Amino acid sequence: MPIAVDIDVMLARRKMSVGELADRVGITPANLAVLKNGRAKAVRFSTLAALCEVLDCQPGDLLRWELGEPGEGHGQARGQGEDDGAVGG
Repeated sequence: MPIAVDIDVMLARRKMSVGELADRVGITPANLAVLKNGRAKAVRFSTLAALCEVLDCQPGDLLRWELGEPGEGHGQARGQGEDDGAVGG
């Protein structure tokens, strides 16, 4: 996926554990790990906002776009009723 997640960088800068961040944001450590490791298909804005508030950062400090393989993730339509894989709540 061409979106890279840099939560690890912010955790290190803030000297905070994954468990502490998950508790303060209000998501499970498992869901945070999915997001942190780049396996999430989506993230809710409310979750992104909570991450930014707790980590005292901007969304761009957590997410960045990387040029991927040609055709990767571009122009693919989603089916109706498909689980969006969003993290957070």
